Amino acid sequence: MEGERSSQIRRRAAEWREASRRAVDAGGSSDRNVVEFLERCCKPAGGRKRAVTRRLGSRKTMIGLNKEVATPTTQAFLRAWAAACSSTSPASVYVPPGRFPIGHLHLTGPCRSTSITLHIAGTLSSSAAYPYSGGSPDWILLDGVERVSLLGGTLDGRGSALWACKASQGGRRCPAGATNLRVRKSKEVVISGLTSGSEGGGLRISAAANGPNTDGLHVEKSEGITVTTAVIGTGDDCVSVGPGTANLWLERITCGPGHGISIGSLGKRFKEAGVENVTVRWAVFKSTQNGLRIKTWAKPSGGFVRRVVFDHAIMHNVHNPLIIDQNYCPHNRGCPAKGANSGVSISEVQYSDIRGSSATAVAMSFDCSRRAPCRGIELRDIRLTYNDEGQVVLQQCWRKGVWNR
Repeated sequence: MEGERSSQIRRRAAEWREASRRAVDAGGSSDRNVVEFLERCCKPAGGRKRAVTRRLGSRKTMIGLNKEVATPTTQAFLRAWAAACSSTSPASVYVPPGRFPIGHLHLTGPCRSTSITLHIAGTLSSSAAYPYSGGSPDWILLDGVERVSLLGGTLDGRGSALWACKASQGGRRCPAGATNLRVRKSKEVVISGLTSGSEGGGLRISAAANGPNTDGLHVEKSEGITVTTAVIGTGDDCVSVGPGTANLWLERITCGPGHGISIGSLGKRFKEAGVENVTVRWAVFKSTQNGLRIKTWAKPSGGFVRRVVFDHAIMHNVHNPLIIDQNYCPHNRGCPAKGANSGVSISEVQYSDIRGSSATAVAMSFDCSRRAPCRGIELRDIRLTYNDEGQVVLQQCWRKGVWNR
């Protein structure tokens, strides 16, 4: 079943990529709307000024000028998105090779177009050293969209200056951190490295390694999201999964530096949607704080995590390769009262073919809730050593239903 699902995802990503390529190649055809953003519009760093144009069928429309600042480029992208979204047929937004400064992008739906491809062959970089000072928790947000594919490219959040400020001033007079890319209230979104024209391939997301709250990719309140062949380095979770997420497929994700791939945090509020049907396959973790993690607050909650598959993962010097933490409270601030228990129920979680090295002696930690003990936690073919020295790692379990095979 998993093999069939994986084949379907690769086939769908390939089909969407090919549709995007045909759309861009067709250019002036009247049967497909094409939006070419930055192709003959904006100036990569170090390049010359160009006019901003968009092309719809055989019609070209001037929509602005680019300077060596982000506002015209951001507005051009938003105009291109609006044109693609309002199209009555499949549309493509193309970013060619080069580096382009971009401010906050809120790409909203619903759209008339039956599918939209965002093909990034270059780099989108945050427009300022403090890019999130405007108050948005996200740099790029896909909100309420369906059948959108993001192919290739690099997202550079430029977080180092922000975290240098926090380190030197203790967080005073510094803006809050943000997520590079968030998918919210969306369906059938594909984020994939199945693209040509970007050296090395894949989606690349980078932020400062010591930058808190800089999630690489966050998914919440969404269904049918697929992420394949992504390279993510950040100061927080490489991928975080929030409430209301269902049918999420993550495949061939390389994480590091960062805090791993996390479901949660969940259960901070009582009325909160659950997370179900999540598959993570062929992930690689390099010197990360965590590997595969589920984290919930120790508070009353009607939430849940169920039907999760962690399959074929490789750990390189990871501090907590496999972890369930139902007493999550970062920095010990605002923690629940002592003795409180998480109401989030965790069930039907399978770990299989996990190999590599742990940076700590305890490679597997399952700290489950007294109120809602873990059920159906299954471990198959786990081969982890301590610090690449071949030492046997330990497993700690509390209030659990864990078995090994």
